[in-house]
Amino acid sequence: MSDPPLSLSVASCIACLVHLHERLQALLVLLHWQMRGSIARELRRIRPGPASLLGHALAALLSTGCASLPPPDAARARSTVLGDVAHTRLAQVARASAAGVDPALSGFRLLADGDQALDARIALVRRAQVSLDIQYYLVAADATGRRFLRELGEAAGRGVRVRLLVDDLYANDSRLLLAGLAAQANVEVRLFNPLPQRGGKVGTRVALSLHEFERINRRMHNKLFIADGSLAVIGGRNIADDYFKRGEPSNFIDMDVLCSGPVVNGLGAVFDRFWNSEQAWPVQALLPDTDDGARAYAQVLQSVRGDPPVAPLDRLGYRPVTAELDEGRLTQHFAPARLYADGPEKAATEGRPAPEAFALEGALQAMREARSQVLVATPYLVPGERGLALMRRARDKGLRVIVMTNAQAATDEPLVHWGYARYRAEMVAMGVELHELSPALGRRADAAAGESASSLGRLHAKLAVIDGRRLLIGSMNMDRRSMRANTELGVLIDSPALAVEVTQTLQRDRDVGSYRLRSAARRPGSLEWVAQEAGREVVHPREPGVSWAERLRLGLMSLFVAEELL
Repeated sequence: MSDPPLSLSVASCIACLVHLHERLQALLVLLHWQMRGSIARELRRIRPGPASLLGHALAALLSTGCASLPPPDAARARSTVLGDVAHTRLAQVARASAAGVDPALSGFRLLADGDQALDARIALVRRAQVSLDIQYYLVAADATGRRFLRELGEAAGRGVRVRLLVDDLYANDSRLLLAGLAAQANVEVRLFNPLPQRGGKVGTRVALSLHEFERINRRMHNKLFIADGSLAVIGGRNIADDYFKRGEPSNFIDMDVLCSGPVVNGLGAVFDRFWNSEQAWPVQALLPDTDDGARAYAQVLQSVRGDPPVAPLDRLGYRPVTAELDEGRLTQHFAPARLYADGPEKAATEGRPAPEAFALEGALQAMREARSQVLVATPYLVPGERGLALMRRARDKGLRVIVMTNAQAATDEPLVHWGYARYRAEMVAMGVELHELSPALGRRADAAAGESASSLGRLHAKLAVIDGRRLLIGSMNMDRRSMRANTELGVLIDSPALAVEVTQTLQRDRDVGSYRLRSAARRPGSLEWVAQEAGREVVHPREPGVSWAERLRLGLMSLFVAEELL
Protein backbone atom coordinates (compact mmCIF):
# COMPACT_ATOMS: atom_id res chain seq x y z
CA MET A 1 0.00 0.00 0.00
CA SER A 2 1.39 3.41 -0.96
CA ASP A 3 1.99 6.16 1.55
CA PRO A 4 -0.89 8.60 2.03
CA PRO A 5 -0.66 11.94 0.27
CA LEU A 6 1.40 14.58 2.05
CA SER A 7 -1.62 16.83 2.51
CA LEU A 8 -3.46 14.06 4.37
CA SER A 9 -0.44 13.43 6.59
CA VAL A 10 -0.22 17.13 7.42
CA ALA A 11 -3.94 17.25 8.15
CA SER A 12 -3.61 14.22 10.38
CA CYS A 13 -0.74 15.80 12.26
CA ILE A 14 -2.68 19.02 12.73
CA ALA A 15 -5.68 17.06 14.00
CA CYS A 16 -3.45 15.18 16.44
CA LEU A 17 -1.90 18.42 17.67
CA VAL A 18 -5.34 19.96 18.17
CA HIS A 19 -6.44 16.83 20.03
CA LEU A 20 -3.30 16.92 22.18
CA HIS A 21 -3.81 20.62 22.93
CA GLU A 22 -7.40 19.96 24.00
CA ARG A 23 -6.23 17.17 26.32
CA LEU A 24 -3.51 19.42 27.77
CA GLN A 25 -6.09 22.12 28.42
CA ALA A 26 -8.30 19.55 30.09
CA LEU A 27 -5.40 18.38 32.25
CA LEU A 28 -4.65 21.88 33.42
CA VAL A 29 -8.30 22.41 34.23
CA LEU A 30 -8.14 19.12 36.14
CA LEU A 31 -5.23 20.40 38.23
CA HIS A 32 -7.14 23.64 38.70
CA TRP A 33 -10.26 21.76 39.84
CA GLN A 34 -8.17 19.89 42.40
CA MET A 35 -7.49 23.17 44.20
CA ARG A 36 -11.10 24.37 44.30
CA GLY A 37 -11.78 26.00 47.65
CA SER A 38 -15.34 24.79 48.18
CA ILE A 39 -13.81 21.56 49.47
CA ALA A 40 -10.26 22.86 49.66
CA ARG A 41 -9.26 21.22 52.89
CA GLU A 42 -10.43 17.78 51.73
CA LEU A 43 -8.74 18.15 48.35
CA ARG A 44 -5.50 19.34 49.90
CA ARG A 45 -5.55 16.25 52.09
CA ILE A 46 -5.95 13.92 49.10
CA ARG A 47 -3.98 15.91 46.52
CA PRO A 48 -1.77 13.47 44.62
CA GLY A 49 1.97 13.76 44.40
CA PRO A 50 4.01 14.08 41.19
CA ALA A 51 3.90 10.37 40.41
CA SER A 52 0.13 10.30 40.72
CA LEU A 53 -0.23 13.42 38.58
CA LEU A 54 1.95 11.78 35.93
CA GLY A 55 -0.42 8.83 36.03
CA HIS A 56 -3.35 11.18 35.50
CA ALA A 57 -1.55 12.78 32.58
CA LEU A 58 -0.76 9.47 30.90
CA ALA A 59 -4.31 8.29 31.41
CA ALA A 60 -5.73 11.48 29.98
CA LEU A 61 -3.40 11.79 26.99
CA LEU A 62 -3.07 8.15 25.96
CA SER A 63 -6.28 6.51 27.10
CA THR A 64 -8.93 5.85 24.50
CA GLY A 65 -11.47 6.04 27.29
CA CYS A 66 -12.00 2.69 28.95
CA ALA A 67 -14.34 4.09 31.57
CA SER A 68 -17.98 4.14 30.54
CA LEU A 69 -21.39 4.57 32.10
CA PRO A 70 -23.80 1.67 32.45
CA PRO A 71 -26.67 1.52 29.94
CA PRO A 72 -29.32 4.19 30.62
CA ASP A 73 -32.19 3.11 32.84
CA ALA A 74 -35.15 3.09 30.47
CA ALA A 75 -37.50 2.52 33.39
CA ARG A 76 -36.49 5.75 35.12
CA ALA A 77 -39.63 6.94 36.87
CA ARG A 78 -40.94 10.42 36.18
CA SER A 79 -42.32 12.46 39.06
CA THR A 80 -43.42 16.02 39.67
CA VAL A 81 -43.98 18.44 42.50
CA LEU A 82 -46.83 17.35 44.75
CA GLY A 83 -49.77 19.75 44.63
CA ASP A 84 -51.82 18.77 47.68
CA VAL A 85 -49.90 20.80 50.28
CA ALA A 86 -52.38 23.45 51.46
CA HIS A 87 -52.95 21.59 54.73
CA THR A 88 -49.26 21.51 55.72
CA ARG A 89 -47.84 23.66 58.49
CA LEU A 90 -45.37 25.31 56.13
CA ALA A 91 -48.13 26.25 53.68
CA GLN A 92 -50.12 27.70 56.57
CA VAL A 93 -47.12 29.76 57.71
CA ALA A 94 -46.63 31.04 54.15
CA ARG A 95 -50.27 32.10 53.94
CA ALA A 96 -50.23 33.74 57.37
CA SER A 97 -47.07 35.65 56.50
CA ALA A 98 -48.73 37.01 53.35
CA ALA A 99 -52.02 38.00 54.95
CA GLY A 100 -53.36 41.15 53.33
CA VAL A 101 -50.69 41.10 50.62
CA ASP A 102 -51.36 41.09 46.86
CA PRO A 103 -51.34 37.34 45.97
CA ALA A 104 -49.34 38.11 42.83
CA LEU A 105 -46.36 39.09 45.01
CA SER A 106 -43.82 36.68 46.46
CA GLY A 107 -42.26 36.87 49.92
CA PHE A 108 -38.51 37.07 50.53
CA ARG A 109 -36.16 37.10 53.49
CA LEU A 110 -32.39 37.27 53.22
CA LEU A 111 -30.26 34.60 54.90
CA ALA A 112 -27.08 36.61 55.29
CA ASP A 113 -25.31 34.61 58.00
CA GLY A 114 -24.21 31.01 57.65
CA ASP A 115 -25.52 29.78 60.98
CA GLN A 116 -29.03 31.05 60.26
CA ALA A 117 -28.89 29.73 56.69
CA LEU A 118 -28.21 26.23 58.03
CA ASP A 119 -30.85 26.67 60.72
CA ALA A 120 -33.40 27.57 58.04
CA ARG A 121 -32.73 24.41 56.03
CA ILE A 122 -32.85 22.13 59.08
CA ALA A 123 -36.03 23.84 60.31
CA LEU A 124 -37.75 23.34 56.96
CA VAL A 125 -36.73 19.68 56.75
CA ARG A 126 -38.01 18.96 60.25
CA ARG A 127 -41.36 20.67 59.64
CA ALA A 128 -42.00 19.27 56.16
CA GLN A 129 -45.00 16.93 55.97
CA VAL A 130 -45.39 16.10 52.27
CA SER A 131 -42.30 16.69 50.14
CA LEU A 132 -38.70 17.90 49.96
CA ASP A 133 -37.26 18.70 46.51
CA ILE A 134 -33.55 19.52 46.76
CA GLN A 135 -30.92 20.29 44.13
CA TYR A 136 -27.25 21.09 44.83
CA TYR A 137 -23.90 21.24 43.08
CA LEU A 138 -22.16 19.89 46.19
CA VAL A 139 -23.28 17.89 49.21
CA ALA A 140 -20.06 17.22 51.10
CA ALA A 141 -19.32 14.30 53.40
CA ASP A 142 -18.25 16.67 56.19
CA ALA A 143 -20.14 17.42 59.42
CA THR A 144 -22.68 19.69 57.70
CA GLY A 145 -23.28 17.26 54.84
CA ARG A 146 -23.73 14.31 57.18
CA ARG A 147 -26.19 16.25 59.35
CA PHE A 148 -28.14 17.35 56.29
CA LEU A 149 -28.43 13.82 54.91
CA ARG A 150 -29.46 12.48 58.31
CA GLU A 151 -32.24 15.07 58.54
CA LEU A 152 -33.49 14.06 55.08
CA GLY A 153 -33.60 10.40 56.12
CA GLU A 154 -35.53 11.23 59.28
CA ALA A 155 -38.02 13.26 57.24
CA ALA A 156 -38.51 10.30 54.92
CA GLY A 157 -39.11 8.13 57.98
CA ARG A 158 -42.07 10.41 58.81
CA GLY A 159 -43.53 9.75 55.36
CA VAL A 160 -42.17 12.82 53.56
CA ARG A 161 -41.25 12.21 49.90
CA VAL A 162 -37.61 13.21 49.43
CA ARG A 163 -36.09 13.89 46.00
CA LEU A 164 -32.39 14.82 46.10
CA LEU A 165 -30.51 15.77 42.92
CA VAL A 166 -26.73 16.29 43.21
CA ASP A 167 -24.16 17.10 40.54
CA ASP A 168 -21.84 14.13 40.12
CA LEU A 169 -18.46 15.89 39.95
CA TYR A 170 -17.76 15.79 43.69
CA ALA A 171 -20.39 13.21 44.65
CA ASN A 172 -17.98 10.30 44.92
CA ASP A 173 -16.80 11.34 48.37
CA SER A 174 -20.43 11.13 49.55
CA ARG A 175 -21.34 8.08 47.47
CA LEU A 176 -21.90 5.67 50.35
CA LEU A 177 -24.01 8.18 52.26
CA LEU A 178 -26.05 8.94 49.15
CA ALA A 179 -26.53 5.23 48.43
CA GLY A 180 -27.54 4.62 52.04
CA LEU A 181 -30.03 7.49 51.96
CA ALA A 182 -31.48 6.27 48.65
CA ALA A 183 -32.11 2.87 50.23
CA GLN A 184 -34.57 4.44 52.67
CA ALA A 185 -38.30 4.33 51.97
CA ASN A 186 -39.73 7.52 50.41
CA VAL A 187 -36.30 8.66 49.14
CA GLU A 188 -34.99 9.03 45.59
CA VAL A 189 -31.47 10.29 44.88
CA ARG A 190 -30.21 11.14 41.40
CA LEU A 191 -26.83 12.29 40.12
CA PHE A 192 -26.58 14.85 37.35
CA ASN A 193 -24.35 14.39 34.30
CA PRO A 194 -22.27 11.54 35.75
CA LEU A 195 -18.62 10.96 34.92
CA PRO A 196 -17.84 7.64 33.22
CA GLN A 197 -15.13 6.86 35.79
CA ARG A 198 -17.03 5.93 38.95
CA GLY A 199 -14.27 5.11 41.44
CA GLY A 200 -11.46 7.18 42.92
CA LYS A 201 -10.97 10.78 43.97
CA VAL A 202 -12.06 13.68 41.82
CA GLY A 203 -8.69 14.02 40.05
CA THR A 204 -8.59 10.37 39.04
CA ARG A 205 -12.23 10.40 37.97
CA VAL A 206 -11.82 13.46 35.75
CA ALA A 207 -8.55 12.22 34.23
CA LEU A 208 -10.05 8.85 33.32
CA SER A 209 -13.16 10.52 31.90
CA LEU A 210 -11.40 12.99 29.60
CA HIS A 211 -12.52 11.13 26.51
CA GLU A 212 -15.89 12.79 27.27
CA PHE A 213 -14.42 16.10 28.43
CA GLU A 214 -16.81 18.29 26.42
CA ARG A 215 -19.72 16.73 28.30
CA ILE A 216 -18.27 16.32 31.78
CA ASN A 217 -16.98 19.90 31.71
CA ARG A 218 -20.64 20.99 31.92
CA ARG A 219 -21.97 20.90 35.45
CA MET A 220 -25.22 21.58 37.30
CA HIS A 221 -24.35 24.59 39.44
CA ASN A 222 -27.91 25.19 40.74
CA LYS A 223 -28.69 25.52 44.46
CA LEU A 224 -32.36 24.97 45.29
CA PHE A 225 -34.30 23.73 48.32
CA ILE A 226 -38.12 23.42 48.33
CA ALA A 227 -40.18 22.25 51.33
CA ASP A 228 -43.82 21.18 50.91
CA GLY A 229 -44.04 23.20 47.69
CA SER A 230 -44.53 26.27 49.91
CA LEU A 231 -41.15 27.64 51.02
CA ALA A 232 -37.90 27.62 49.08
CA VAL A 233 -34.26 28.64 49.55
CA ILE A 234 -32.06 29.70 46.65
CA GLY A 235 -28.72 31.48 46.50
CA GLY A 236 -25.03 30.72 46.46
CA ARG A 237 -24.55 28.17 49.23
CA ASN A 238 -23.79 24.49 48.73
CA ILE A 239 -24.07 21.94 51.55
CA ALA A 240 -20.66 21.93 53.25
CA ASP A 241 -19.04 23.33 56.37
CA ASP A 242 -17.43 26.32 54.63
CA TYR A 243 -20.80 27.80 53.64
CA PHE A 244 -22.25 27.86 57.16
CA LYS A 245 -19.39 29.32 59.27
CA ARG A 246 -18.26 25.85 60.33
CA GLY A 247 -15.05 25.66 58.29
CA GLU A 248 -11.45 26.21 59.36
CA PRO A 249 -9.37 28.08 58.39
CA SER A 250 -11.73 29.63 55.81
CA ASN A 251 -15.43 30.31 55.47
CA PHE A 252 -17.39 31.70 52.56
CA ILE A 253 -19.20 35.03 52.69
CA ASP A 254 -22.43 34.01 51.00
CA MET A 255 -26.11 34.87 50.72
CA ASP A 256 -29.38 32.99 50.27
CA VAL A 257 -32.99 34.10 50.15
CA LEU A 258 -35.99 32.33 51.70
CA CYS A 259 -38.94 32.53 49.32
CA SER A 260 -42.70 32.03 49.46
CA GLY A 261 -45.60 32.72 47.14
CA PRO A 262 -45.86 32.38 43.34
CA VAL A 263 -42.09 32.25 42.80
CA VAL A 264 -41.99 28.86 44.57
CA ASN A 265 -44.25 27.37 41.89
CA GLY A 266 -41.76 28.45 39.25
CA LEU A 267 -38.88 26.98 41.20
CA GLY A 268 -40.74 23.69 41.47
CA ALA A 269 -41.15 23.60 37.68
CA VAL A 270 -37.40 24.19 37.28
CA PHE A 271 -36.63 21.33 39.65
CA ASP A 272 -38.96 18.95 37.77
CA ARG A 273 -37.22 19.75 34.46
CA PHE A 274 -33.88 18.72 35.91
CA TRP A 275 -35.21 15.76 37.87
CA ASN A 276 -36.88 14.21 34.82
CA SER A 277 -34.10 15.03 32.36
CA GLU A 278 -31.94 12.44 30.63
CA GLN A 279 -28.93 13.87 32.49
CA ALA A 280 -30.32 12.84 35.93
CA TRP A 281 -29.34 9.24 36.74
CA PRO A 282 -30.80 7.21 39.63
CA VAL A 283 -28.07 6.72 42.16
CA GLN A 284 -28.70 2.96 42.29
CA ALA A 285 -27.57 2.65 38.65
CA LEU A 286 -24.25 4.35 39.43
CA LEU A 287 -23.51 3.50 43.06
CA PRO A 288 -24.48 -0.13 43.62
CA ASP A 289 -22.83 -0.26 47.07
CA THR A 290 -26.15 -0.67 48.85
CA ASP A 291 -24.85 -2.75 51.77
CA ASP A 292 -21.84 -0.51 52.38
CA GLY A 293 -24.05 2.53 51.92
CA ALA A 294 -26.57 1.27 54.46
CA ARG A 295 -23.78 0.73 57.02
CA ALA A 296 -22.25 4.16 56.35
CA TYR A 297 -25.62 5.85 56.64
CA ALA A 298 -26.38 3.99 59.90
CA GLN A 299 -23.10 5.29 61.31
CA VAL A 300 -24.15 8.84 60.37
CA LEU A 301 -27.38 8.42 62.29
CA GLN A 302 -25.38 7.49 65.37
CA SER A 303 -22.55 10.01 65.02
CA VAL A 304 -24.46 13.26 64.44
CA ARG A 305 -25.58 14.65 67.78
CA GLY A 306 -27.03 17.94 68.95
CA ASP A 307 -27.88 20.99 66.87
CA PRO A 308 -25.31 23.47 65.57
CA PRO A 309 -25.33 26.80 67.44
CA VAL A 310 -27.24 29.72 65.97
CA ALA A 311 -27.09 33.38 67.01
CA PRO A 312 -30.29 34.97 68.36
CA LEU A 313 -30.04 37.71 65.71
CA ASP A 314 -28.20 37.85 62.40
CA ARG A 315 -26.37 40.89 61.03
CA LEU A 316 -29.65 42.25 59.62
CA GLY A 317 -31.48 41.86 62.91
CA TYR A 318 -33.53 38.81 61.90
CA ARG A 319 -34.28 36.01 64.35
CA PRO A 320 -33.65 32.37 63.37
CA VAL A 321 -36.16 30.85 60.96
CA THR A 322 -36.84 28.09 63.49
CA ALA A 323 -38.28 30.60 65.96
CA GLU A 324 -40.43 32.34 63.36
CA LEU A 325 -41.82 29.08 61.97
CA ASP A 326 -42.80 28.02 65.47
CA GLU A 327 -44.64 31.30 65.91
CA GLY A 328 -46.46 30.78 62.61
CA ARG A 329 -45.28 33.86 60.74
CA LEU A 330 -42.13 34.82 58.80
CA THR A 331 -40.59 38.29 58.55
CA GLN A 332 -40.53 38.93 54.80
CA HIS A 333 -40.52 41.61 52.13
CA PHE A 334 -43.16 41.13 49.42
CA ALA A 335 -42.34 42.04 45.85
CA PRO A 336 -42.73 41.01 42.22
CA ALA A 337 -40.03 38.61 41.06
CA ARG A 338 -38.79 36.95 37.89
CA LEU A 339 -36.91 33.68 37.62
CA TYR A 340 -33.90 33.16 35.34
CA ALA A 341 -33.10 29.49 34.84
CA ASP A 342 -31.04 27.41 32.44
CA GLY A 343 -32.47 24.08 31.34
CA PRO A 344 -30.78 20.72 31.91
CA GLU A 345 -30.19 20.42 28.16
CA LYS A 346 -27.39 22.98 28.56
CA ALA A 347 -25.28 20.04 29.79
CA ALA A 348 -26.16 17.87 26.77
CA THR A 349 -23.72 19.15 24.18
CA GLU A 350 -22.55 16.03 22.39
CA GLY A 351 -22.70 16.82 18.71
CA ARG A 352 -24.69 20.04 19.13
CA PRO A 353 -24.02 23.67 20.08
CA ALA A 354 -24.52 24.79 23.67
CA PRO A 355 -28.05 26.03 24.34
CA GLU A 356 -28.67 29.64 25.20
CA ALA A 357 -27.64 30.64 28.72
CA PHE A 358 -31.00 31.92 29.94
CA ALA A 359 -29.92 32.55 33.54
CA LEU A 360 -26.87 34.73 32.98
CA GLU A 361 -28.34 36.34 29.86
CA GLY A 362 -31.36 37.37 31.90
CA ALA A 363 -29.11 38.80 34.60
CA LEU A 364 -27.09 40.79 32.08
CA GLN A 365 -30.26 42.14 30.47
CA ALA A 366 -31.48 43.35 33.87
CA MET A 367 -28.18 45.19 34.29
CA ARG A 368 -28.48 46.74 30.81
CA GLU A 369 -31.78 48.26 31.92
CA ALA A 370 -30.14 50.09 34.84
CA ARG A 371 -30.65 53.86 34.97
CA SER A 372 -28.30 55.03 37.71
CA GLN A 373 -26.17 52.34 39.37
CA VAL A 374 -25.16 48.68 39.27
CA LEU A 375 -23.51 47.04 42.27
CA VAL A 376 -22.14 43.54 41.60
CA ALA A 377 -20.67 41.02 44.04
CA THR A 378 -19.20 37.92 42.42
CA PRO A 379 -16.42 35.59 43.59
CA TYR A 380 -15.32 34.76 40.04
CA LEU A 381 -15.19 37.51 37.42
CA VAL A 382 -13.90 37.02 33.88
CA PRO A 383 -15.74 39.74 31.89
CA GLY A 384 -14.23 39.09 28.47
CA GLU A 385 -14.69 41.61 25.69
CA ARG A 386 -18.47 41.32 25.93
CA GLY A 387 -18.48 42.14 29.64
CA LEU A 388 -16.13 45.07 29.11
CA ALA A 389 -18.43 46.41 26.41
CA LEU A 390 -21.39 46.16 28.80
CA MET A 391 -19.49 48.13 31.47
CA ARG A 392 -18.33 50.68 28.92
CA ARG A 393 -21.89 51.32 27.72
CA ALA A 394 -23.02 51.75 31.33
CA ARG A 395 -20.26 54.23 32.06
CA ASP A 396 -20.95 56.11 28.80
CA LYS A 397 -24.55 56.56 30.01
CA GLY A 398 -23.24 58.02 33.26
CA LEU A 399 -24.05 54.98 35.41
CA ARG A 400 -22.08 54.22 38.52
CA VAL A 401 -20.64 50.68 38.31
CA ILE A 402 -19.32 49.05 41.50
CA VAL A 403 -17.78 45.58 41.41
CA MET A 404 -16.73 43.52 44.42
CA THR A 405 -14.76 40.30 43.97
CA ASN A 406 -12.00 38.32 45.67
CA ALA A 407 -8.37 39.36 45.82
CA GLN A 408 -5.76 36.84 44.75
CA ALA A 409 -5.04 36.07 48.41
CA ALA A 410 -8.73 35.32 49.05
CA THR A 411 -9.76 33.38 45.97
CA ASP A 412 -10.13 29.62 45.86
CA GLU A 413 -9.84 29.82 42.05
CA PRO A 414 -6.36 31.30 41.35
CA LEU A 415 -6.44 30.52 37.63
CA VAL A 416 -9.83 32.22 37.24
CA HIS A 417 -8.45 35.22 39.11
CA TRP A 418 -5.53 35.32 36.67
CA GLY A 419 -8.04 35.40 33.82
CA TYR A 420 -9.84 38.30 35.50
CA ALA A 421 -6.63 40.22 36.26
CA ARG A 422 -5.95 40.93 32.61
CA TYR A 423 -9.11 43.08 32.48
CA ARG A 424 -8.66 45.06 35.70
CA ALA A 425 -6.69 48.04 34.38
CA GLU A 426 -9.19 48.66 31.60
CA MET A 427 -12.13 48.38 33.99
CA VAL A 428 -10.59 50.92 36.37
CA ALA A 429 -9.62 53.24 33.51
CA MET A 430 -13.24 53.44 32.32
CA GLY A 431 -14.39 54.40 35.80
CA VAL A 432 -15.54 51.09 37.29
CA GLU A 433 -15.19 51.14 41.09
CA LEU A 434 -13.35 47.88 41.68
CA HIS A 435 -12.91 46.34 45.14
CA GLU A 436 -11.07 43.11 45.99
CA LEU A 437 -11.91 41.36 49.24
CA SER A 438 -8.85 40.20 51.17
CA PRO A 439 -8.87 38.06 54.34
CA ALA A 440 -5.55 39.65 55.26
CA LEU A 441 -7.20 42.99 56.05
CA GLY A 442 -8.68 43.74 59.47
CA ARG A 443 -11.31 41.44 61.01
CA ARG A 444 -12.82 38.64 59.00
CA ALA A 445 -15.27 40.38 56.70
CA ASP A 446 -18.32 38.36 57.73
CA ALA A 447 -17.57 38.25 61.46
CA ALA A 448 -20.45 39.49 63.55
CA ALA A 449 -19.99 41.67 66.61
CA GLY A 450 -18.23 39.70 69.33
CA GLU A 451 -17.46 36.80 66.99
CA SER A 452 -13.96 35.42 66.50
CA ALA A 453 -12.28 36.80 63.40
CA SER A 454 -9.65 34.06 63.18
CA SER A 455 -11.36 32.34 60.29
CA LEU A 456 -10.68 33.84 56.87
CA GLY A 457 -13.59 35.15 54.82
CA ARG A 458 -13.81 34.51 51.08
CA LEU A 459 -16.54 36.00 48.93
CA HIS A 460 -18.87 33.40 47.43
CA ALA A 461 -22.13 35.39 47.17
CA LYS A 462 -23.50 36.00 43.67
CA LEU A 463 -25.46 39.26 43.85
CA ALA A 464 -26.32 42.40 41.95
CA VAL A 465 -28.22 45.47 43.13
CA ILE A 466 -29.63 47.54 40.29
CA ASP A 467 -30.65 51.19 40.78
CA GLY A 468 -30.90 50.62 44.52
CA ARG A 469 -34.22 48.79 44.14
CA ARG A 470 -33.82 45.50 42.28
CA LEU A 471 -31.90 42.54 43.71
CA LEU A 472 -30.50 39.71 41.60
CA ILE A 473 -29.47 36.64 43.60
CA GLY A 474 -28.68 33.07 42.62
CA SER A 475 -25.93 30.69 41.57
CA MET A 476 -24.53 32.65 38.60
CA ASN A 477 -20.95 33.89 38.53
CA MET A 478 -19.90 36.60 36.12
CA ASP A 479 -17.67 34.34 34.05
CA ARG A 480 -17.57 32.12 30.98
CA ARG A 481 -18.42 28.94 32.87
CA SER A 482 -21.76 30.33 33.98
CA MET A 483 -22.42 31.53 30.45
CA ARG A 484 -21.31 28.48 28.49
CA ALA A 485 -20.68 25.44 30.66
CA ASN A 486 -22.74 25.36 33.87
CA THR A 487 -26.49 25.38 34.43
CA GLU A 488 -27.51 28.25 36.70
CA LEU A 489 -30.53 29.59 38.57
CA GLY A 490 -31.37 33.07 39.83
CA VAL A 491 -34.21 35.39 40.75
CA LEU A 492 -34.66 39.12 40.12
CA ILE A 493 -36.62 40.77 42.95
CA ASP A 494 -38.05 44.29 42.64
CA SER A 495 -37.72 45.26 46.30
CA PRO A 496 -36.01 48.48 47.49
CA ALA A 497 -36.02 47.12 51.06
CA LEU A 498 -34.06 43.98 50.10
CA ALA A 499 -31.74 46.05 47.91
CA VAL A 500 -30.92 48.30 50.88
CA GLU A 501 -30.20 45.31 53.13
CA VAL A 502 -27.80 43.78 50.61
CA THR A 503 -26.12 47.11 49.83
CA GLN A 504 -25.47 47.80 53.50
CA THR A 505 -24.09 44.30 54.04
CA LEU A 506 -21.71 44.56 51.09
CA GLN A 507 -20.68 48.07 52.14
CA ARG A 508 -19.63 46.78 55.55
CA ASP A 509 -17.66 43.93 53.97
CA ARG A 510 -15.89 46.40 51.68
CA ASP A 511 -15.09 48.77 54.52
CA VAL A 512 -13.51 46.19 56.82
CA GLY A 513 -11.71 43.92 54.40
CA SER A 514 -11.12 45.04 50.83
CA TYR A 515 -8.66 46.82 48.58
CA ARG A 516 -9.88 49.65 46.36
CA LEU A 517 -8.11 49.57 43.01
CA ARG A 518 -7.04 52.75 41.24
CA SER A 519 -4.82 53.70 38.33
CA ALA A 520 -1.21 54.47 39.25
CA ALA A 521 -0.58 58.14 38.46
CA ARG A 522 3.14 57.69 37.76
CA ARG A 523 2.91 54.33 35.99
CA PRO A 524 0.46 54.50 33.07
CA GLY A 525 -1.46 51.25 32.62
CA SER A 526 -0.59 50.05 36.12
CA LEU A 527 -2.73 49.73 39.23
CA GLU A 528 -2.46 50.47 42.92
CA TRP A 529 -4.24 48.67 45.78
CA VAL A 530 -5.53 51.05 48.46
CA ALA A 531 -6.62 49.79 51.87
CA GLN A 532 -7.38 51.03 55.36
CA GLU A 533 -4.86 49.37 57.66
CA ALA A 534 -4.54 50.24 61.35
CA GLY A 535 -6.66 53.34 60.84
CA ARG A 536 -4.65 54.82 57.97
CA GLU A 537 -4.64 54.60 54.19
CA VAL A 538 -1.97 52.32 52.77
CA VAL A 539 -1.14 52.18 49.07
CA HIS A 540 0.36 49.01 47.58
CA PRO A 541 2.09 49.50 44.21
CA ARG A 542 1.86 45.77 43.45
CA GLU A 543 -0.82 43.18 44.04
CA PRO A 544 -0.62 42.16 47.71
CA GLY A 545 -0.21 38.56 48.74
CA VAL A 546 1.04 37.21 45.40
CA SER A 547 4.60 35.88 45.12
CA TRP A 548 6.65 35.90 41.95
CA ALA A 549 6.55 32.09 41.92
CA GLU A 550 2.75 32.10 41.99
CA ARG A 551 2.67 34.66 39.17
CA LEU A 552 5.00 32.49 37.11
CA ARG A 553 2.99 29.31 37.72
CA LEU A 554 -0.34 30.90 36.84
CA GLY A 555 1.14 32.68 33.84
CA LEU A 556 2.44 29.43 32.40
CA MET A 557 -0.81 27.57 33.03
CA SER A 558 -2.84 30.36 31.43
CA LEU A 559 -0.98 29.89 28.16
CA PHE A 560 -2.62 26.49 27.71
CA VAL A 561 -6.11 27.03 29.13
CA ALA A 562 -8.69 28.81 26.99
CA GLU A 563 -10.66 31.53 28.74
CA GLU A 564 -13.87 29.63 28.01
CA LEU A 565 -12.74 26.90 30.42
CA LEU A 566 -12.18 29.22 33.39
